[in-house]
Amino acid sequence: MGVGGNAGLLPAVTPRAVYVGNEYGELFRLDAISGKKIWRIDTGFKISGAVGTGENLIVVGGLKGELAAFDEDGKLRWLTKVSSEVLSAPQIADGMVVVRTSDGRIAALSVEDGKRQWLYERSTPTLIVRNHAGVAIQRGVVYAGFAAGKLVAINLVNGNVVWESAVSQPRGNTELERISDITSLPAVDAESACAVAFQGRIACFDVKQGAMLWSREISSDKGLTLQRNVIYVSDAEGTVMAMDKASGSTLWKNDQLYLRKPSAPYVVDKYVIIGDFEGYLHVLNREDGSMVARIKTDSSPIPFMPLALGDGLLLQTKDGGIFSIAIK
Repeated sequence: MGVGGNAGLLPAVTPRAVYVGNEYGELFRLDAISGKKIWRIDTGFKISGAVGTGENLIVVGGLKGELAAFDEDGKLRWLTKVSSEVLSAPQIADGMVVVRTSDGRIAALSVEDGKRQWLYERSTPTLIVRNHAGVAIQRGVVYAGFAAGKLVAINLVNGNVVWESAVSQPRGNTELERISDITSLPAVDAESACAVAFQGRIACFDVKQGAMLWSREISSDKGLTLQRNVIYVSDAEGTVMAMDKASGSTLWKNDQLYLRKPSAPYVVDKYVIIGDFEGYLHVLNREDGSMVARIKTDSSPIPFMPLALGDGLLLQTKDGGIFSIAIK
């Protein structure tokens, strides 16, 4: 199903449905098993960010800061405005809708009526990388990476900063060389919060105090996945790595996707799944990183990590193709 070519318009998945938006302002509900269209609505604005779901809401943001919440039947619950363009999926937890805007601000709004509860803002460098990184929410804390390699933990209830730590420090003589932005989602579990910066480093921190546990030199603009005691990451040159969460040491490395612009890794069962710039889905063995299979989609890039869908996965290509793939 083609839904419009905007790389940031990722779908959202629930047990019964897949919600997909397009750049023309259309929002679709598809059956999770068959892909059949259940309903289509016109939001009235150009959708710019991925779809967010939670607490019986479907939330999408627009180019001019529009933010709309719909129920599962497609009826509008509320419509409001945030400070600027929404480039990522709103996150919904504990009665809050948390949205990040292109000006670097993070706002929390009530799920009931969309009224703002708190706002986090910080100054940004002159030159930053435009990206679709949003926020991750874990146990009442909002985690977000920023320009200049900063990782911030924010209390979901009141917006107070719990801690702030540096993943990477800008280096180099020119503004371009000094870019060291976190352009992807942090990966968080009960013990650690980990993030990686473009032209920078990867690092893990204690979730309670923000103390650095370890760091090492790696550049990535796609991001990482944390699964139990292993971190999986695709670096800027196309190398896919598995690393020990406790120490950062390399468990295995696969160089077969060199310069293929791989997506962040997705882990399911015995496999690590990665998309590339030609629309191929690569399946690696989770234990040693060896190539197991390769699947062709629609020849357009797969810029983001696939999503879990039942026993398989769902992915969207840059040209708007939606694919449901079984993993056996």
